[in-house]
Order: sequence, then structure tokens, then C-alpha cells
Amino acid sequence: MPDRLSVRGPDRPRGLVLMLHGGAEHSDRPVDGRSLSLRRTQLMYAALQPRVADAGCALALLRFTVRGWNARHGQPAPVADARWALEQIREQHPGVGVVLLGHSMGARTAVHVADDDQVVGVVGLAPWWPADEPVAALAGKQVVAAHGRRDRITSARHTRTFLHRAETVTASTEFVDMGMVGHYLLTHVRAWNRTALRSSLGMLAYA
Repeated sequence: MPDRLSVRGPDRPRGLVLMLHGGAEHSDRPVDGRSLSLRRTQLMYAALQPRVADAGCALALLRFTVRGWNARHGQPAPVADARWALEQIREQHPGVGVVLLGHSMGARTAVHVADDDQVVGVVGLAPWWPADEPVAALAGKQVVAAHGRRDRITSARHTRTFLHRAETVTASTEFVDMGMVGHYLLTHVRAWNRTALRSSLGMLAYA
């Protein structure tokens, strides 16, 4: 697959987790190796990959084209990127259940593309989910959100409100209180990793 999409795991995985990194509300700067949002997700990718492979699943990481959500331009930039990645995955692994594991902007992207037929659920880590974000794409999906109480970048309160609205269409929702931690997954790293792994593999177990 192209360099923008890294996939590791068995040739015939029983499921796949697609990781989506964070970003900014507005930025046309390309995502490259200097992007802290990408680098944080790469660290989690490296930590989770052996455990995901042990479960017979593959782990993928998408590098967005630009750093911003950029909704002022029409369709948010990372949404198109994620649709492209899901098409690549479909070509390589048709019919395999996919969990979208997103941090911040990546989690917002996930709830826009969750209507893809292969997607079985969304795991949001410190998700950027405005309280009025659309929930229709989550119909029939499993959703888990993990948020810390010291997050000053995105809102745990908005996340709870979003989940409450999503309950009307989803198969299940869960909120995980990560305690007194902030937004960037830099403290309590093992706890974030455990939550990501447990939630993602748990969804794939029922795919």
C-alpha cells in the first residue's frame, strides 16, 4: 500500500484497526515527520502492533494529507483521506471488520466515515466531538470514548453529550473516564494503550 497508509499484521487478518491521528481546526500545512500529532500516534502504533498481531488482527496507520480539519473548504480534509484509506483496505482485505481508533481530530474523522460497510466500531481517545456533531454515520456501530478530566483542548462534557445523542442510533456506547489526565496521551501512556487495545479488540471479537 502507499506510504501514507502503513499496515502491519497477518496476511489474512480476522480484523483490522485503523488508527487516525489528531490535527488542528485550520491548517493547510502538510503532515510530515515533524507533526507531533502524527508522532504521538506512531508511538501508540508501535506499542499496540505486537498485541494486535497476537490477536490475529492487523493494525494500520493513516497519515493525513494536511494538518487541518478545514471544514470551511467544504468536506473536511481528513474525511476524504479516511475514505481513501478504507478503499485501500477493502481492496486488500475485503469483508474484514474494521475498527476506527482515532485521537482528537482523528476521532472526529472516524464518526464521519463510520458508515463504511466494513467498519464495525469507533474508539475515540480524547475525541474532538462537538456536542452537535452528526451521529447518523454511527448507525448500528459500537462506540467507545476515553477522555481525561484535565483535557483543556477537547471537552469530556461534549463527548458525553455526543454519546448520549449517539445512543439513539448505535449498537452500543461506552464512556471511559481516564482520570486526571490531559489531551495529548503523554501521561498514563499504558492506561491509554490498554484502553485502546481492549476496546478495539473487543469490538472485533463480535465482528
